[in-house]
Amino acid sequence: YTLLQIPVGTLLDRVGIKWMMRIGTILWSVASFMTAIVSGLGLILLSRILLGIGEAPAFPGASKATGYWFPIKERGRATTTFDAAAKFSSALGLPIIALVVSAYGWRAAFWTTGILSLIYAVAYWVLYRDPGESSGLSATERDYIVEGGSQQEGAVPTNTTANLRFLLRQRKIWGLTLGFSCYNYAFNLFLVWLPGYLQTQLHASVLKSGLYLIIPWLVAGVADVLIGGVLVDKLIASGYEPTKVRRVLFTVGMLLGIAAIGAAFTANVNVAVTWLTISLAGLAFAAPIAWSIPSLIAPKGTVGTVGGIMNFLGNLAGIVAPIVAGIVADRTGFGVNFLITGAILLVGIFCFLFLLGRIEQIEAPPADISGITERIHTPAA
Repeated sequence: YTLLQIPVGTLLDRVGIKWMMRIGTILWSVASFMTAIVSGLGLILLSRILLGIGEAPAFPGASKATGYWFPIKERGRATTTFDAAAKFSSALGLPIIALVVSAYGWRAAFWTTGILSLIYAVAYWVLYRDPGESSGLSATERDYIVEGGSQQEGAVPTNTTANLRFLLRQRKIWGLTLGFSCYNYAFNLFLVWLPGYLQTQLHASVLKSGLYLIIPWLVAGVADVLIGGVLVDKLIASGYEPTKVRRVLFTVGMLLGIAAIGAAFTANVNVAVTWLTISLAGLAFAAPIAWSIPSLIAPKGTVGTVGGIMNFLGNLAGIVAPIVAGIVADRTGFGVNFLITGAILLVGIFCFLFLLGRIEQIEAPPADISGITERIHTPAA
């Protein structure tokens, strides 16, 4: 998943969202069913690799699609729709999967996710089109999107390597990417380790740990939608400067993320879950702010690549987080991980504020570097 982020991002820019996501959703459905069926470590690892390949286009593709479909003033709510879905799925999925595993075993959990993935794959295949291909989009609606600052469709970079080199020289790209990576370190620490933390440190059962985690993930989803989406768009529509709105709310979210430190100093599961709920809520509404930015700063035809760069380094941080957490937990106890995470979030705030700078489109490279060509979309009848 992580290694494919930049290649998939460039393919999203060249091939398009529709086909990359169609292929991806089918692959991750097959991977879930395969995990439920196969035996042996090798085949199980192969199914997990296939899942990573299938899921790779999801977030960069969603970010690129919001750039096509929504004017700038509505980008916050659009982004938070797909980002909050991940939080709500954790709130609902953890207890459901815990119940399925407890009642029917681990293979049943993968049959469940496989069926859900297949339903989504069919829905995406039938429903998603780019604006230029959509028969349900009126001329008035299309003009509203374009005049509102949507990303231009049909801009295809042919010189992929030169474009990537150009993007990697931009300070804004590094500010966004490093800030998001610090967020993703914290998020993946919680995603991977919270059930184990509740079970080993606070002695909750598998089922109870799943039930306890409904609260923080549910609150995170609500905060994602109401603050990272609705509030951001409302403040910008009210006349507040967009860069300031996004910087302030991202900073507040990351600062709230540091509240997880409170869980390091309690042995009470209810108190720990309260601190973790505050932390996850803050991180949750910071995330869609970050994911809205590739479509705002990327030069023409490069939103997928920018999203891929951001998600590549973000997921490297996400891979490191649970490994470091396991080592630290073995040597010092799990609470120290919350202190480390707090320090990393402070670094992320610095990168977002002082490296990213003003949130505006990066000036496109010269045509001889970008090799941009125009792919014309004819609206469907």
